[in-house]
Amino acid sequence: MIYLIFIFGLIMGSFYNVLGIRLPKKKSIVKPGSHCPKCEHTLSWYENIPIISYLFLLGKCKACKKQISIMYPAIELLTGILFATSYLLFGMSENLLIAIVLVSLLVLIFITDALYMIILDEALIFSSILIFVVKIIYNDFMYALISVGYGIFIFGLVYLLMLLGNYLFKKESLGGGDIKLSFVAGLVLGPYLGIFYLALASFLAFPYAVFVSIKNEDGMLPFGPFLVTSLYLCFCNSEMIMEFLRRLIGVNG
Repeated sequence: MIYLIFIFGLIMGSFYNVLGIRLPKKKSIVKPGSHCPKCEHTLSWYENIPIISYLFLLGKCKACKKQISIMYPAIELLTGILFATSYLLFGMSENLLIAIVLVSLLVLIFITDALYMIILDEALIFSSILIFVVKIIYNDFMYALISVGYGIFIFGLVYLLMLLGNYLFKKESLGGGDIKLSFVAGLVLGPYLGIFYLALASFLAFPYAVFVSIKNEDGMLPFGPFLVTSLYLCFCNSEMIMEFLRRLIGVNG
């Protein structure tokens, strides 16, 4: 089963490459078919096999011989590994389905926020709906509705932090996508882990922020990849983190 899930992850990673590159540009994800971004050569089926085609073609387009970005196989491999890791952690369960949704969101945000400084509303909305439905199926409607309340709470908290940051730094401190992503975090993690997720994301982003500051670069830090990485890590280690919080501040439940 784990091999099947890994292969499924590779295939979905290839699909997420298409979504992440085309949707921010308002391009169709169906037409044209997969092609070389430099010479527009349409890829045949054997040029479009995740990972294998890249290795077989030595990372170059068959037609123009120009280098193909390593991002494509890297995203495919990352998705496959995280799908398989989620299965190892959760088996066939509610948490596995939620983890797969989070991995999909993680991969898409890595692509879109890194390339375009955008977090797609479509990805956030679709992910929220899927998670809500999973919670209803495995629990009940009221349980899912309470989770929505937690999502609104974390969303509101991050929105207030954005207003504070804007006031202190006299410029936009968080993007709208970062704030909307926090609704998904609250929906999945609840209030305590949702707050911890914000702290962990800031910790993960700090070295990169320092590096950018040293280089005297101005502009927005793509915070989305750090936020969604923190979300996945908190979800996968929720019991350990909650135990840490209980010992630290006496949180019960």
